[in-house]
Amino acid sequence: MSKFKLISTPIPDLYIIEPAVFGDHRGFFMESYNKKEFEEIGLNMEFVQDNHSHSRKGVLRGLHFQAKHPQGKLVRVIRGIVYDVAVDLRKNSKTFGKWFGVILSEENKRMFYVPERFAHGFLVLSEEADFLYKCTDYYYPEYDAGLIWNDPDIGIEWPLEEYGITEPILSEKDRKLPRLRDLKKVDSY
Repeated sequence: MSKFKLISTPIPDLYIIEPAVFGDHRGFFMESYNKKEFEEIGLNMEFVQDNHSHSRKGVLRGLHFQAKHPQGKLVRVIRGIVYDVAVDLRKNSKTFGKWFGVILSEENKRMFYVPERFAHGFLVLSEEADFLYKCTDYYYPEYDAGLIWNDPDIGIEWPLEEYGITEPILSEKDRKLPRLRDLKKVDSY
């Protein structure tokens, strides 16, 4: 029996992963990654970089991707709650421009595998959140790119009102990101 349950989404190659969690009165134990176990459920990737992000409620990071050296990401939350979103940017995909979102939290311990050639972002729903991600390629700032979080052509349904967030907190860079239809870098993607 696998230590991980693979859950398909409406977008091919984009998965939710539920780890087996062993808990008792002392707390819990779980594996967050095991190369052999991942291969057994059909996920065969090599991770080269780990990142840790800490944010407060209402922070929206994204939607980011690398125009060259695309990164696959295995993401999870170890403290708090986030709404995590991926947008398919694979040029010849039947789901190009489509999005899928999932709640990740310290309670549900779910992970989200966002493959290469997807834009990725998240909104913090709790007072604070610690967000971890493993990447399949290194970060190259010269290829850093993104999409505006509220692109009407994509139509992401961010759960702002449900969590009492009137306006997301964005970086200056994220405020200026283009819409999908204006994105030139996707052509080389």
